[in-house]
Amino acid sequence: MNAELRVVAIADADSFVKWSAALLDAVPGISRHMLLVRTPLTVSREQEHMALAGTVFGTDSVTRLGFDELTGWLNGHLPDVVVLAGRGPFVRLVARVIDRLRRRPVVVSGLPGMSIPALRGALEYRRESDLLVLHSHREIRAFEVLADRLGLVVPMALATLPYARPASARGARGRASRGRAEGSDAVGTPRSHSGGVLVAERERRGTDLVFAAQALVPAQRHEREELACILRRAAEARPNRRVVVKLRSRPGEAETHLERDAYAELLANRPANLVLSYEPMALALARAEGLVTVSSTAAVEAIARGVPVIALDTFGVEKRLLNTVFTGSGLLAGADDVVARRFRHPDPAWMQDNYFHAPEQSEWWMRVEELVMLRRGGALPAKTVPTGRGGALRAAWHRKSVLGSEDRSLAGAVALGVGAPLVDGILGMRRARGRAGEDTWSDATTDYTLEPRPQRDPVRR
Repeated sequence: MNAELRVVAIADADSFVKWSAALLDAVPGISRHMLLVRTPLTVSREQEHMALAGTVFGTDSVTRLGFDELTGWLNGHLPDVVVLAGRGPFVRLVARVIDRLRRRPVVVSGLPGMSIPALRGALEYRRESDLLVLHSHREIRAFEVLADRLGLVVPMALATLPYARPASARGARGRASRGRAEGSDAVGTPRSHSGGVLVAERERRGTDLVFAAQALVPAQRHEREELACILRRAAEARPNRRVVVKLRSRPGEAETHLERDAYAELLANRPANLVLSYEPMALALARAEGLVTVSSTAAVEAIARGVPVIALDTFGVEKRLLNTVFTGSGLLAGADDVVARRFRHPDPAWMQDNYFHAPEQSEWWMRVEELVMLRRGGALPAKTVPTGRGGALRAAWHRKSVLGSEDRSLAGAVALGVGAPLVDGILGMRRARGRAGEDTWSDATTDYTLEPRPQRDPVRR
């Protein structure tokens, strides 16, 4: 293409801001901007700074605005491409705005981390996208099967998960203007390629055991208490080395998923070498001997930097824990391995199918450019959001449930009062019907599920 494409990411929650910024940071020759829409999940200024660290996004390329300002901004700037970066209901709400624009951009959406199992809601809320970006061959297969089961046609394309790129390839333009906050020089890890798979040299080694905390898993309080106990044991076993609990949000800040039984509470009384950290994951990994997680995408970031990993299997390996993706990786291990710091490096065959495919196999931006040409030529029909059952009342409930206090309409308040119990009832019935059997969370034979999440994870907080 001759002209520089104008690309805008529209986001709110922390993980989606980090993902969309890193995704677009890797695309050369485009004009980038980030719109942060005010919702209950919108990143704080500090979270924004951490999410954008190491990318070309600076204060002049980020705009905070209310939802009602979105149409005017987009009509005034006429982007060629928008990347919808938020949870499903947010994506659907913004897609309705795009339906009303005077010039329709190409609509791209995606998920901010490892997405096995493929979830029904993740696909259905993004069904109006012109392209769904996924990050591994395994994810592509899972979402294609899921789409077939649901009777949906959603174009998909493969991208390299931003955190799976070597540190030397991330944020090169950003580091030129911001210093070396996140690059390979800061981490000190040279890189090479072997058989098309990214492999990190394993000479550099830090001393911290870094635990990547997650809001959703494990879900039960007794499980989180047991995990806190494992971390205490690890700290007490090596009092001269730190155990770093890497948290996503400070008290009062929101994050993508609602956290219950926070580690800051569970670890209120802890050894001096067991510390809580809110720094960017890249900085934590720069000092890491190894990473421990149940199922965080931080494992991929660690592997890319040559940091060994333990994917904790103390609570099992099953879809509800979001850790079936590690089956066959060689990374699964238990509590005693964490305490003894017996970290692992992944199996190369697993890497090729899971996030570490050869760079030339990432096709998403080429597909985007093709779609832009088709839209400019009038050959790409708009995929508009249908009105659906419930009409205006449902639309008002959807808007209120996403925007929370930012929506001050009477219709939203009324719709929320009527709709919230109804939705809870519908989801409860679906969960009750799907506790066992094919295509559910308990079905270990598939990489997808048609059943709602077992955890209640409201957008409203």
